[in-house]
Amino acid sequence: MRLLAYSGAMPTERPRRPAYVDPNALAALGGRYDPSREVEIAHESARVLVRTGRAAHDPDTTRRFVALVDELGLDTVADLWAARPATSLPGALWRLYAIRQWVREDPVNASREYAAGMRFADVQHAVAGPAEPPGPGELTDLVDAILSGVFEGDLAVALERAAAFCRVVAAGRADLGDGEEHAQRASGLLATGEDLARCAALWRTGQLD
Repeated sequence: MRLLAYSGAMPTERPRRPAYVDPNALAALGGRYDPSREVEIAHESARVLVRTGRAAHDPDTTRRFVALVDELGLDTVADLWAARPATSLPGALWRLYAIRQWVREDPVNASREYAAGMRFADVQHAVAGPAEPPGPGELTDLVDAILSGVFEGDLAVALERAAAFCRVVAAGRADLGDGEEHAQRASGLLATGEDLARCAALWRTGQLD
């Protein structure tokens, strides 16, 4: 595990090693593996996943795609999408799945930071969606609901909800933490929220790819 489980913040650097795409994972996403086409594969697999999920109109398909990391592993998803720009479809999907994984692995701390942030970001809390009380179970349900929106409803709204979620947690993290490390982690998560908000705007204009 290379990201949220370690720092509680989204990755801010490209992976230092070349991305390796697991052929089996790619096949599950509907693509074909070719080492010389990693960038194309990343974007096409993201498009296929979103297009397939949104075309299915099937709750079971949505649940399966929301739980994609549970089946493939976070490292596989990272190898496929983490190196792509933050304001791209694969970059956005990577951040959404990474947020979900962090909350599922550390729901107590996630709920603690979210609850603290609600005092400073009540509007963003309203945008993120219902999490009352913001306990570990409610936070886990919330991030699953946000990611479900990628495959049903308005994808831009899902991205805006994810952005709001990041802003609330960042506010709580800054309030609870002390020292440069906590400040950097809060700042990193706030930047992730801004990236997701830009992705929402790009999706609305047909420019997120």
